[in-house]
Amino acid sequence: MPRPRTHDPQAVLDAAENLAARSGPAAVTVRAVATATGISNGALYHSFGSRREVLARTWLRAAHRFLALQSSAVTAALTATDPDTRIAAVVDAADTPARLAEHHPDSARLLLLVDRTDLLTGDLPPELAREIAATDKALLSVLTRLARALWGRADRRGVATVTACLVDLPTALLLRRDRLTDPLARTHLRAAVRAVLELGPH
Repeated sequence: MPRPRTHDPQAVLDAAENLAARSGPAAVTVRAVATATGISNGALYHSFGSRREVLARTWLRAAHRFLALQSSAVTAALTATDPDTRIAAVVDAADTPARLAEHHPDSARLLLLVDRTDLLTGDLPPELAREIAATDKALLSVLTRLARALWGRADRRGVATVTACLVDLPTALLLRRDRLTDPLARTHLRAAVRAVLELGPH
């Protein structure tokens, strides 16, 4: 009888992410992850508590990867001194899903397939639920600060315009149409984001 592999939490998250990316979130079960990793069901339950916690921690890792990758472009936009450089940096930030797919394709697909709010509807350890909710606050903070940097305003229209650029357009052009690796789709995205930014929230 083969011995189970050493329990590696990252291997568990890798397996869960791959299952979700290939077959949808429902495919992430303790049994399926155990089979993929060679870790026993009991060991998984001991470390993660439940199937929902496995999925939540997998989503959280993907979200952290996304935010870390986007941060350099956001910082460039916030620190730029001229409008053209700010716009170019926000265009780069909008391209983050495609850049994430270059390094972590399953992470990019997971963020499309699993809605953050769905993760918070079940029983999760309070600290994990707070950490997931914090990602939403971090994104809102980025959107607000960018709106203020671009147009000197962080009202509803300003934030909605930046949201269209960093959330709505990438989701529509890259994620929902499964064109994360399509160079033409990325060109379309950059052109669309630049057009929206130049029009602004007026």
